[in-house]
Amino acid sequence: MIRTLLARAGLVATAAFAATLLTAAPAAAHGADAPDGTDYRTRTTGVTPQRPGLEVRVVEAGARLELTNDTGRAIEVIGYSGEPYLRVGPDGVFENSRSPATYLNRTIAGDTTLPAEADPAAPPTWRRIADGSTVRWHDQRALWQESAPPAQVRAAPDQEHRVRDWTIPLRDGADPVTIGGTLDWVPPPDAYTWWAVTIVGLLAVGALGLVAAAAPAGGRALSALGALLLVGGALAVGYPVGRELDAGAHGVGGMLVGLLSGQIWSLLTGLGAIAAGWYALSRRPAADFVVALAGACLALFAGVANAAVFARSVAPVPWPPEIARVMVALVLITGTGATLAGVLRLHAAPKTPTPTHP
Repeated sequence: MIRTLLARAGLVATAAFAATLLTAAPAAAHGADAPDGTDYRTRTTGVTPQRPGLEVRVVEAGARLELTNDTGRAIEVIGYSGEPYLRVGPDGVFENSRSPATYLNRTIAGDTTLPAEADPAAPPTWRRIADGSTVRWHDQRALWQESAPPAQVRAAPDQEHRVRDWTIPLRDGADPVTIGGTLDWVPPPDAYTWWAVTIVGLLAVGALGLVAAAAPAGGRALSALGALLLVGGALAVGYPVGRELDAGAHGVGGMLVGLLSGQIWSLLTGLGAIAAGWYALSRRPAADFVVALAGACLALFAGVANAAVFARSVAPVPWPPEIARVMVALVLITGTGATLAGVLRLHAAPKTPTPTHP
């Protein structure tokens, strides 16, 4: 029985790991290609001249800009060659299929091949892409797209640097309007320290599996694992919610769509860990197996999948990056530690004797 459970746990963990590798790109590509973290901080300084009802903000850890136009008039975003690129107004959101920016901005790298119809000198051909009054787009003017850091960063990578001030032109009817902003280099944290703390923590949690399950202390250890899974599961649910907020999700419907389309694995494993935590606290049969399985999925899908924040100064959540790193570390500690403890408890469980036949 124990060997069967261990074999099943190994198979499920292997399948979870394989699924993580296979789905890593789509999960990290939420919002087309939202980063899991970056060392470049993009900020907006406002719209000049001010337009009541026109708001611009940075979303997806700086990967996109979000413009909301409630002025009652159509506002155009101007492309890289001075051509109309986007139009946002009372009748919805439109993109100009003749603008090169329409294609270059489809990826954060700006490496899309331009079709023959892309001609900034041609009259605009507007194509409706959304209802409402909000549009989000990558903009190369607000990003650092080179593979190597700027010269001042290479000279002093441990210091914060202003990379550039940027502007993006808009048009309100015949009147020019400008979005202003800044792009800064922020030194990344020491990832080795975060990993070291995480490893020490997960080993401490895993040591709970050394307590004999049949002893009174073994029951308390199982309850402790259950409580930890509740906390880890809640954090695993909270982190993708934060990512959706950072990506500009509006309302419950927008949040659910984003979670189900881009953060489904972290969400499901977080909810599964919460359920496993209650199961362990109730000390149900096969609780050790449930703890090990839930912990493995939690560590892989909600921990490893978001561990890039250990080495990035800007996290894709609307709270300080230090909090994001603590959340991911706790998820990894809880998930991996629960897996180790559950496997140790399964291995130490008394073996059922095999009946012999004369």
